[in-house]
Amino acid sequence: MNGKTVSADPGKTLYEALKASGVYLVASCGGKGVCGKCRVRLLEGSAKVEATGKLLKKEIEEKFVLACKTVPEGDLLIEVPEESKLIIGDKIAVSKTKDLLQYLQSVEPELTPAVRRIVLKLDPPSIQDNTGDLERLKAALDAQDIRDMDFSHPFILAMSMALRGAAWDVCLSYTEKHEAIGLSAVCKAHHYGLAVDIGTTTVVVYLVNCADGTLVDSGITYNSQMRYGDDVITRIVYATEGGGLQALRDAIVHDINDLLAPMIERNGIDREDIDSAVVSGNTTMSQLFWGLDPASIREEPYIPTVNYYPVWRAGTSHLKINSQGPVYTMPSVGSYVGGDIVAGVLASKMYKNPEVALFMDIGTNGEIAVGNSDWMMTAACSMGPCFEGSGIRHGMRATEGAIESIRIDPSSFEPSLGVIGDTPPSGICGSGMIDAISELFVAGVIDQKGKLRSDLSTDRIRTGDEGPEFVLHRGERKDIVLAEVDIENVIRAKAALYAGVSVLLKEVGLTLEVVERIYIAGGFGNYLNVDKAIMIGMLPDLPKEKFSFIGNTSIAGAYLCLLSAQMRQEAEEIARKMTYMELSVSRGFMDEYMSALFLPHTDFSLFPTVQALYGK
Repeated sequence: MNGKTVSADPGKTLYEALKASGVYLVASCGGKGVCGKCRVRLLEGSAKVEATGKLLKKEIEEKFVLACKTVPEGDLLIEVPEESKLIIGDKIAVSKTKDLLQYLQSVEPELTPAVRRIVLKLDPPSIQDNTGDLERLKAALDAQDIRDMDFSHPFILAMSMALRGAAWDVCLSYTEKHEAIGLSAVCKAHHYGLAVDIGTTTVVVYLVNCADGTLVDSGITYNSQMRYGDDVITRIVYATEGGGLQALRDAIVHDINDLLAPMIERNGIDREDIDSAVVSGNTTMSQLFWGLDPASIREEPYIPTVNYYPVWRAGTSHLKINSQGPVYTMPSVGSYVGGDIVAGVLASKMYKNPEVALFMDIGTNGEIAVGNSDWMMTAACSMGPCFEGSGIRHGMRATEGAIESIRIDPSSFEPSLGVIGDTPPSGICGSGMIDAISELFVAGVIDQKGKLRSDLSTDRIRTGDEGPEFVLHRGERKDIVLAEVDIENVIRAKAALYAGVSVLLKEVGLTLEVVERIYIAGGFGNYLNVDKAIMIGMLPDLPKEKFSFIGNTSIAGAYLCLLSAQMRQEAEEIARKMTYMELSVSRGFMDEYMSALFLPHTDFSLFPTVQALYGK
């Protein structure tokens, strides 16, 4: 890869060797060999190929292999195609955090991170003054009107040397609950914190300067837990029945630490100066991060071990930052509505407004909240990871090379593609899939069930390795297609989301007409075409001006809580305010879901815009 030499330990796969050397490949299945995304080409040398997964016959003939299922047997020369490279980083994070920081400054005049610092000048000991070191420190705090400080055993162990090393003029770091966590000779101009979003599919880390709120660096990678299962239920089963709880915990902690390491190096930061963190994730992800058994989440009555987490230390979490730093975990609401949704509601500000709003976080799980400043109700439904690229033949995240928009000529059936970065297409992202399905539907290429018609005069429809497929792009090396099985995956996902919204609104006795604002969270929302999403029955048929796309609100809420005591308090209040509805025991959910397994729905009257287009 660009002449880079990578060493591999015996028995390690190409995927593992490349990742250890900082070369990240797309592997939405986490390296299980089932997604077929980590393709590399063997140019020279020999290797043991354990499985070929979803590789086409033509690709195998051209010596393409799956990096996660290929073990080198000596020196290898490989080629890594552009579409196999995982893009690390969030280019739009800086502008987003500037907006959030302005909001914080409008709420609080000063930032109030979880760790504060104070300069103390202690009276040096002498033969005449035999006061103990801790009592001497307490006396200096008394002079600053601070009399309720707690001191842990690890703090006391390091205290004596720190005081003498600083010649009794020290900077004391302590938490908002007045727990001493560190002593240093000087108060540095900057200290840092981490905002972490643990998604089922991806992990996002922000490194933030807690002194002024600026975003120093950011990173994103796939959640390595996917090697044990694509969804939370599979991972819960692996943790509880497969004895894999520690493996799942290690996977996510390593992902965070692996993202953090290059940030520290790039910015010349001492790990000890990173003295706090906020973790946001769904209920299962948060429990796995802390090593808590998630078994009760999937067993009736579906109660998690913790909804409101104690503020534990970074050393307990195994994050490679200041070991005494507090780690705040966004509170959960129920078994399948976690801290990520609390963070999202916080970031959207819907809990402050009198208007009735609908919040939807579209990802592997579809979490929904409806309400206003007086009340709030929430639920979750499993959508699967198709909108994030997994389970789709040529699916990928919304990064450079992804087909994000499509137009199909209704007479010739020829597609026109919009590609992120204006580069040759490498695959198709979630918004592109929605565009493609709506265009195929309007053009009459697929029916209401998503089946491709076989009686059309076009060579764009053909039979591939996985059945009928539509060719979106013809490339020199490979074609990019949307298979009928891909369309079925998307229809199932959109049906789950729409059914969840329908059941939740019926539960509170409301109709869509009273909803004044719809907030759409999730990475691919930035590229989503509302009209096309309505066309396939994914979003309710409401005026376009009611929709707001607010991106990754889980990381946004974590960022707010990292810097503000008021935001942390409001997050707790939001969680207490929410009424949780368990859709898995709802009699109406399956009926709504089955009705939504059509384009756009079995009841066309629910989609008057689409109905007018078809004259139904």
